[in-house]
Amino acid sequence: MIRRIIDFYRTGPDKPLIQDPQRMRRLFTRMRWQVFLSLTIGYGLFYTCRLSLSVAKGPMLEAGIFDARLMGIIGAVLLIVTGVGRFANGFLSDRSNIRRFMATGLLVSAIANLLLGFTEVFWLFLVLWSINGWFQSMGSAPSTVSLCQWFSNKERGTYYGIWCGSDHIGEAISFLGTATLVSYTSWQWGFWGPGLLCLVASMLLFRLLADRPQTYGLPHVAEFRQDFTAGPPHVTESVGQLQWEVIRTPAVWVLGLSCAMMYVARYAIMSWGVMFLQSAKGYSLIEAGSILTAFPVLGYVGASSCGFVSDRWFGGYRNGPTLIYGVLCVASLVALRYVPPGHYVADLVSMGVFGLAIGALIVFLGGLSAIDLCPKRAAGAVKGIIGLFAYAGAAVQDVVSGALLESNKTIVDGRSVYDFDVIFQYWIGAAVLSIVFAGLVWKVRKKE
Repeated sequence: MIRRIIDFYRTGPDKPLIQDPQRMRRLFTRMRWQVFLSLTIGYGLFYTCRLSLSVAKGPMLEAGIFDARLMGIIGAVLLIVTGVGRFANGFLSDRSNIRRFMATGLLVSAIANLLLGFTEVFWLFLVLWSINGWFQSMGSAPSTVSLCQWFSNKERGTYYGIWCGSDHIGEAISFLGTATLVSYTSWQWGFWGPGLLCLVASMLLFRLLADRPQTYGLPHVAEFRQDFTAGPPHVTESVGQLQWEVIRTPAVWVLGLSCAMMYVARYAIMSWGVMFLQSAKGYSLIEAGSILTAFPVLGYVGASSCGFVSDRWFGGYRNGPTLIYGVLCVASLVALRYVPPGHYVADLVSMGVFGLAIGALIVFLGGLSAIDLCPKRAAGAVKGIIGLFAYAGAAVQDVVSGALLESNKTIVDGRSVYDFDVIFQYWIGAAVLSIVFAGLVWKVRKKE
């Protein structure tokens, strides 16, 4: 039974090369676009099932389902499980059939969300949310591996940047669509809505994603594109040896630390942003959701354009733009906290700048800078290590943030009022540390 499961998810054997050049080119071109669009839309929808709790959190607190401390624990568990899962699944994805692997992740995540809407029992909620976290981890690394399989070195940065911004599609759907759904129905629909959407999307991924080009009788993408900037596509090292080379690269671990601190700031807003805007700024749920929508919209702009920015004005190096976007991240957090309530446009602009900065930093610190330094056949291992650090930082954030909010809570006229002063100092400090760690690898250059 176990052998059948392993064989089902294992990448297929190479097929004889298609000899008709025109047929080969048509098939390769069509499948590249099919894979890219499926990865971009599919990975974006993963986030609707990850952010379901963030949107439903306020109504659940008001209904007395769980308190802020328990919410922090629940959120942290998902992030811890997702981080460990990203590490494990990153290494597995280098050997997997991406179509089956990634589609399964979205399918089980959708089912977990549907079940979450039916329970108010803490331990059962925690178990289901943990299952959701593990299968959420089957999105990022497989997407990166597939991009490295179907797109060559000279073009990968552009496609990677556009794909990397796809999580903002899910964020926009969550902060606007799911928030509106919850406002007019109940907190349960914060889980049922994304669950139903991703159930359908998982079926489409099973249909539209693809295994490696060689399993369809197509050549290596470097040969197809005549792009040998990283050397010939045929290497003597095994996948395991290449993954070990990734583990032995110190800059990957330093970039992981930088990404972890950036994820503290990112997930602080993703997890607690709606609640902050409601509690500290006095917005309604729909108003808070509309402001949060600027985060993913501008985040997508930042992610999809940052590769061009680094190529056009920084000679292909990521260090300079990483510093610029890092400073923008810190400045926008400061503005979000200290602009007084009642300034909708200022809050909207601050959230947009934060999204622009985070979108670019996810590209640079979340994988691309590290992938530049390592063998592309082990891209899954790179994303696994970075993902482990990223979600460890995000998990610590959720526990610490939940505890700080609960300890700084007061009861006014029978309602809980939360003080965000201390917690914002923590978030801003993490964003500053992210810049510091990124600066430690300033002089490291990518391998040609």
